[in-house]
Amino acid sequence: MPPTTPYAGKFNSCPSYGNNNHVQPPSPYHSGSAPKPSRDNIYNGPYSPTENPYDVPQPHSAYRTTSVSSVSTKEHHYGSSCTISENPYSSPQPHSPRQHSTSCPGRAYRHTSSSCISEHSCRSNGAAAKARLYGHGIATSYGEMCYHDNSLVSASLEALIQHLVPTVDYYPDRSYVFTFLLSSRLFLHPYELMTRVCHLCVEQQRSGDALLDKIRFREVAPKLVQLLTEWTETFPYDFRDDRMMRCLKDMTLHVARGDEYSWRAMQQMTQRLIKRLSALGQYEEAVAALNAAAQERPASLKTKQASAQRADILSACDDPFILAQQLTHIELDRLSFIGPEEFIQSFAMKDPLENHKGFFRKRKTSNLEAYVSWFNRLSYLVATEICMPAKKKHRARIIEFFIDVAQECFNIGNFNSLMAIITGMNMSPVARLKKTWNKVNTDKFEILEHQMDPSSNFSNYRTALRGATQRSETAHSSQEKIVIPFFSLLIKDIYFLNEGCANRLSNGHINFEKLWELAKQVSEFLVWRQVICPFDRDRRILQYLVTTSVYTEDELHLASYESEGPENNMEKDSRRSLRSSLLHRENRS
Repeated sequence: MPPTTPYAGKFNSCPSYGNNNHVQPPSPYHSGSAPKPSRDNIYNGPYSPTENPYDVPQPHSAYRTTSVSSVSTKEHHYGSSCTISENPYSSPQPHSPRQHSTSCPGRAYRHTSSSCISEHSCRSNGAAAKARLYGHGIATSYGEMCYHDNSLVSASLEALIQHLVPTVDYYPDRSYVFTFLLSSRLFLHPYELMTRVCHLCVEQQRSGDALLDKIRFREVAPKLVQLLTEWTETFPYDFRDDRMMRCLKDMTLHVARGDEYSWRAMQQMTQRLIKRLSALGQYEEAVAALNAAAQERPASLKTKQASAQRADILSACDDPFILAQQLTHIELDRLSFIGPEEFIQSFAMKDPLENHKGFFRKRKTSNLEAYVSWFNRLSYLVATEICMPAKKKHRARIIEFFIDVAQECFNIGNFNSLMAIITGMNMSPVARLKKTWNKVNTDKFEILEHQMDPSSNFSNYRTALRGATQRSETAHSSQEKIVIPFFSLLIKDIYFLNEGCANRLSNGHINFEKLWELAKQVSEFLVWRQVICPFDRDRRILQYLVTTSVYTEDELHLASYESEGPENNMEKDSRRSLRSSLLHRENRS
């Protein structure tokens, strides 16, 4: 088969950090001085589901270091060694069908525009291949698969499944494996795909002679194990489905009858998978316990004196640099548990071919949603901390503190916490506190708002993100590797890419050009997700950030009116209504 990816030979599992041409992100605050030293780690207590999940001694660290290239250490068992610099498809002519590929997947996909390819007139013509001019390149059709400039652009679903199946002398390009496993759930259930792939892999070795079949399967078994290893390590959450685990067990038994070495590799792979899923379950239980603890309501809103009994953020941490570090811990911890497939499953149910809605409804995007909830919580926490104090001077001090925290988040590369803080400070209950804001120097805040300005599709933020990404690629320290994107915008980009391009062309082929672009976006996220936070943990601060109670929107408005009285009749009516409804709610509870 001709090459399946335009990225062959360009993949590297991690960038070289020996480059001295260090690129800093365009920070208006970065002085170039060395970062402040982290404080001693006092966050070492025993783990309990009722405590902070960030107290766990990294039960999920193995998952965080997993990326598209997670099976590279196994290559010497199951195939030829990878060479990052080589391009097996450098020839301008298409290669023979199903040629063995050893190119490595890795950090980045091709550098083309995200626009989807226009519909092709490629048609199936059996097994014969024919080429024709296509714009400035060559479009080629190999049976049910169409290529443009040696890049797969469309194919039938059956052909794509067949192309995933390894043989004795063929293994699919690993970027193809990642792309198809990621987006195939738009068209069929992961269980169906795994069943069909395993069945084809076994059946194509059958010859009618039992001894010959055993010999032939022994030869292909290592390739099958490698494919399943890539699947379990890159998309482990697919295996929360009992049917997937049963299929994996069946294949383990089948492999055991043909090749003892591959059987042992299957056992080790299954053990790693179970360990990873166990860590995921532990994390979800801990987050659920924390969310339950955070449901406790703040002090009564009847008087500002009663509200003042609640501790504030400055009592937990008065150093903006340390608080930004702890926010980064939370961000990276929660990012590390988001499965790449969750981005696709968020809209997979829209495809009319999807018949297993129960699977997608059950935990389809639970960790992605939990991360979005964290963003909302942080925004409301910021607004609560500002609206709660009775004294104007205290409120102004907290505003200035959060501005400094946001600035440090920007310098770290933590854009998600930065945007959450800006969002909280721009909520109407906070924005209306004019007397408080008059006591604040807003120069830094205005610079930060400019960096995260949504105009021109967040062009300023995207420029800063590219700078942080370049810094990460040439990083000399763990801190410089950190890139935490504004997550809601990342989801929005993937959503509009999906909505703006058809899944299928008029000839029934799957639009694989679209799948390449989806994989490009998600692969960048995988690299950002695997960074280990270099800062020391402060258990007390982390506990405060994830468990302290925050005001609801109504409570925020009432607290704002209590801090600075209504300015017009509309606000007076709103305050009376809020007092009545919240008092009734408190008495009823």
